[in-house]
Amino acid sequence: MDTSPYEALAEAAADGVEFDGLVATREGGQLLVETPEETLTAPVETPRSALAEVGEYVENWFFWHQVAPQAESRWAFLRWLERAGGHAVPERYDALEDGLSRSWGQLRVTATLDDDQRRYDLRHEADADRAAADLQRSDDPRDARDITKLDADGEYRPLKTAPTLRSGWVFPDLDATDLVAAVDFFYPATIENWHREREGDLDISHWHETMARQTGIYGVVETWDRQEGHDHVEWVAEACCDDSQCLKRREWDYDAETPLETDGGSGVFPCREPCSIVVSAARQWTKQEGKQALTYEFELTPTEKEQLEAVVDAVAEGRIDDIRPADVRNEANQLRIRFLRAKLFDDDGNLGGVQTSDE
Repeated sequence: MDTSPYEALAEAAADGVEFDGLVATREGGQLLVETPEETLTAPVETPRSALAEVGEYVENWFFWHQVAPQAESRWAFLRWLERAGGHAVPERYDALEDGLSRSWGQLRVTATLDDDQRRYDLRHEADADRAAADLQRSDDPRDARDITKLDADGEYRPLKTAPTLRSGWVFPDLDATDLVAAVDFFYPATIENWHREREGDLDISHWHETMARQTGIYGVVETWDRQEGHDHVEWVAEACCDDSQCLKRREWDYDAETPLETDGGSGVFPCREPCSIVVSAARQWTKQEGKQALTYEFELTPTEKEQLEAVVDAVAEGRIDDIRPADVRNEANQLRIRFLRAKLFDDDGNLGGVQTSDE
């Protein structure tokens, strides 16, 4: 790689250069350069000093063509980070001096300039205002694989895009190549799918066709689609694809002609097909929903009914751990639940003493 932006530009100008407001051509032994602010000429062999006034344009061209990863998706992601499409080069360079930040899931990426070189700070968005010295430093993007394994409570994270990424770490000084590698370790394939969506080329595999591909122990899921309607898929999407469970934005529906009414979420990057977690859960629900509904009779006060409903809601929304032990006004308070169990459940755990039928 040519290490001199000016000499590299002089060489490339033989074929003509037009990028981000910079136009460069060659005529005889002269390099002709135009920007929105300046029109300059420089000797092809020694262009640096004559082009000093447009140095930001030259450095900018050099970065995007000879430093940044050239894979289209990664290149577009880096441009998106610094809002390259909406700001002229001098304006953008001024902003980069202070740092330009974007959120990507639970990641916070800040692009800056250090001696005219782009550097990237990557951390959890919850640590946006913390000093890097107060966080655990990493310089190898492969360290991201270890960070993603466990949540803050030490529990395994089976879904990389679950909103449970632990905080307290920082990659403070990555170059462009290592930044996109680290992001890909945190959220695999999200950059690629985000780019495909922007290009109108996201290949979506909807629920019906995804389930039709299942084999082995997961093949049972296909039987769920033999009933009329697709309410069951709405329930799956509501359970699994909410922002509280996954940071992707669901783009798949029941099939190409049958959109789901359940909101797909607000994530930056799209979800192109039901993931392995959805398939695994659907297998369990397929077996569960295959049983006939029966009628059970229980006696509950209105308050007890509302309390059971509140408990289900609190568990579904992950609020149980936030309920203080002394907050007995909360219907999902542990003491109130224990009282309900003592009153309504027999020694075998049957609600109202009514046994569950095997039929």
